[in-house]
Amino acid sequence: MTAPLAAATATAHANIALVKYWGKRDADLMLPATSSLSLTLSTFDTTTRVELAPAGGSGEVTATLDGAPLTGPALAKVQRFVDLVRTRDDVEGDLAGRGARVTSVNTVPTGAGLASSASGFAALAGATAAAYGLDLAPRDLSRLARRGSGSASRSVHGGFVVWHAGDLADPVRGDLTSFAEPVPAAADLDVAMAVVVLDAGPKSIGSREAMARTVATSPYFPAWVEHTEVDVAQARDAIAAGDLAQLGEIAEASAMRMHATMLAARPAVRYLAPASLGVLDAVAGLRASGTGAWATMDAGPNVKVLCARVDLDAVVAALEVGGDGGRRRVLRALPGPGLAVTRG
Repeated sequence: MTAPLAAATATAHANIALVKYWGKRDADLMLPATSSLSLTLSTFDTTTRVELAPAGGSGEVTATLDGAPLTGPALAKVQRFVDLVRTRDDVEGDLAGRGARVTSVNTVPTGAGLASSASGFAALAGATAAAYGLDLAPRDLSRLARRGSGSASRSVHGGFVVWHAGDLADPVRGDLTSFAEPVPAAADLDVAMAVVVLDAGPKSIGSREAMARTVATSPYFPAWVEHTEVDVAQARDAIAAGDLAQLGEIAEASAMRMHATMLAARPAVRYLAPASLGVLDAVAGLRASGTGAWATMDAGPNVKVLCARVDLDAVVAALEVGGDGGRRRVLRALPGPGLAVTRG
């Protein structure tokens, strides 16, 4: 194969929503039903390289993940995203017709509710935009990443991040105003997260299908939308004030409301597993014993536990021991960085 004309590499980290994103109002533009707020982690990341083929080729887009070729729906998602970039009006010359080779390495278990799509599409957005000659501001990169996966809009930034729902009345204005940006935090708010990996395998039902079913059939969904916007505002206040306990309470309540809303769908969407409930009980036990710890869960059985950095070792040690005496796999995470892009 002839050497690629241009290339770029990007690394993005997974983020965990403290105030959850669940449900879209526009599936084509990936516009959320509500705003959300997250913490980008130091632990899980995706590195993606995009190499352009020379002019005159077929324009084909190929992709590999962890050394294995992507096929079927997974490849189609990547191809649609690359098309979204290379057909933009600001892509110069004949670049729009050039194919691309996408190579990704993922340290996040794919499809397990550990935000692999967030880091994956944020990295793909950064590498694809740079390879096709675009120099996008962080806000525009966030909007672009959103088109691949909603939560990817937040992984463009590090630390605490808010993703604005944007204009709710007009889809065009909504597209322009739905982006993520960093949330300033109090200097003494030093947080960490323990990630309890109960099942790293793919979910039984994908997040997009589960969201659509929840929006269409759960009678609790309107209340979810109403309370989530309130939670985002209160969480931002807690972060600014350095109030970890308040932030933790909001995060745990948001996760439980999200799962309650899913359970009310028809048929029910159930990601909670018996092992998940055991971890939730252990977190409640930590609080009862005087250690600040608050649980959150996404679309999967795995549990993430927010705590102060000074308490992280104690929290991990407590969660590693299962209720049956077995051992749980618990990973440590600190606030992580935003998207990093290297051209060439």
